[in-house]
Amino acid sequence: MKIVTYNVNGIKARLPRLVEYLAEEQPGIVCLQELKSSDETFPAAEIEATGYGAVWHGQKGFNGVAVLARGKQPVERQRGLSGEIEDEHSRYLECDVDGLIVASIYLPNGNPQPGPKFDYKLRWFERLRARGRELLSSEVPTVLAGDFNVIPNDDDTFSIRAMAEDALMQPESREAYRRLVADGWTDALRTRHPRGGVWTFWDYQAGAWARDAGFRIDHLLLSPAVADRLHDAGVDKTHRGRERASDHAPTWAALR
Repeated sequence: MKIVTYNVNGIKARLPRLVEYLAEEQPGIVCLQELKSSDETFPAAEIEATGYGAVWHGQKGFNGVAVLARGKQPVERQRGLSGEIEDEHSRYLECDVDGLIVASIYLPNGNPQPGPKFDYKLRWFERLRARGRELLSSEVPTVLAGDFNVIPNDDDTFSIRAMAEDALMQPESREAYRRLVADGWTDALRTRHPRGGVWTFWDYQAGAWARDAGFRIDHLLLSPAVADRLHDAGVDKTHRGRERASDHAPTWAALR
């Protein structure tokens, strides 16, 4: 089974690329982020026509997450995280797909930092960690997949200097990610590519794609029962180079 996380950066603008990707790669499960679409305008019919069932948690203009499953309908378990009643951002969606729990995650960016947006990012991390602990304690096979908006290690970016002041690479962001992983999750891509140098995002600006000036912010975290089944992990990089593509590439883990 191939499980994919894919920040589409606007599902209506990227729909041709998404449909193309589903047809060509036929992954079992796809977690989407940054839909930038309300629930009412989500292109459910077009996605279902490709043979995928879908559950989505939209928000007009920004954010938004979804879970797709090939040949079946995901069963929603939870949308949103507890801990901040006033938080109305559509950033977390948890579904069951044939006994596997899959969460699509779009963690806050946190820029500019320092400031309230960075503080929100760190609080959101802790709320995710609390939910992650609950899922681990249930011992049900689980994957947390999404755009975590954190560059975990120096070798996860093309340039330490260029990203030094960015919220994605601050010590607090990295430490929050490490605490989450240390609770018992396996970073699939890091496990298969321990030397780093694997990017999942290339900015539209400054010729980043042409220069291969990217970094890794899209992650798949596996619970112990899923980590035991990990066969491979990678990035479908060529899809980033297509016309009107997202600035993220589909990132995946393959399970036995």
